[in-house]
Amino acid sequence: MSEEGLQNSAILLLSLGEEGATEVFKHLGPREVQKLGMAMSNLKNVTRDKVEEVLNAFRSKADANSSLGLDSGEYIRSVLTGALGNDKAGNLIDRILHGGDTSGIEGLKWMDSPAVAELIRNEHPQIIATILVHLDRDQASEVISQFTERLRNDVLLRIATLDGIQPTALRELNDVLTKLLSGANNLKKSPMGGIRTAAEILNFMSANIEGTIMESVKEYDADLAQKILDEMFVFENIIDIDDRSIQLLLRETQSESLIIALKGASEELREKIFKNMSQRAAEMLRDDLEAKGPVRVSEVEAEQKEILKIVRRLADEGQIVLGGKGDESFV
Repeated sequence: MSEEGLQNSAILLLSLGEEGATEVFKHLGPREVQKLGMAMSNLKNVTRDKVEEVLNAFRSKADANSSLGLDSGEYIRSVLTGALGNDKAGNLIDRILHGGDTSGIEGLKWMDSPAVAELIRNEHPQIIATILVHLDRDQASEVISQFTERLRNDVLLRIATLDGIQPTALRELNDVLTKLLSGANNLKKSPMGGIRTAAEILNFMSANIEGTIMESVKEYDADLAQKILDEMFVFENIIDIDDRSIQLLLRETQSESLIIALKGASEELREKIFKNMSQRAAEMLRDDLEAKGPVRVSEVEAEQKEILKIVRRLADEGQIVLGGKGDESFV
């Protein structure tokens, strides 16, 4: 979801009132609740015109229904309290958390990444790998980044070579985590893993961590390392996307984010972006790039990864296709 989309969703939820917002939050996952809660807490001085604009846009799309799974847990307390304050959030939190599932691996999704890393860092690397493939890719990336370099390399390699786990073993693992988190055993996730999973997690990591991990994998198995690289989609790969998809991506991307991201892009990629904009917009972007002073590499990488999140979301929604090697595609 873009920054504008988050802000509009936050405005909509605050406009619905407690009961309406409660029903919406019941159908969101932990990462969505976290992002929306923070967006709600950051809203300042929203004009009446903006509220009406958001409500009208929602009304026009109200006939499009979606079915989302129910997740809930203790992490929502801090998010909603921060967003709404203690008094307003009290009843809302109780309603959302009533009867919720905070069991085992599912419960980890409601924790911040450093806490998850601290909880599982002393487990066997194979166990850690099995746990992480059940988390969202960005959360798994954040957790791995908390480990030592040696453990990071070991865990990512095991993720790449993981091809499943016996249901009995997964239930036992979930039971252990359930006791640690004091939740209920309602795990309904299927085991995941493999090269694609490893590549998706690496895509969320900083360049230096990603590089050291890939060097370690290459030393272990050069062929496996190449397969992971082939599955990865990095910022420069945007040049391989068709023009229609580039235009769709540009509509979803904030201009300031694009300016910073392009500071670290090749001239060829910049030209592809310019080609898919109106002449006036392209000229303005060129001027902004020239006027923008030096930017930290870490800041450029961060904005590029935010844009890549949009790319992956559009690909997951089937709106764009990411070209891979040969006849393969990233989805």
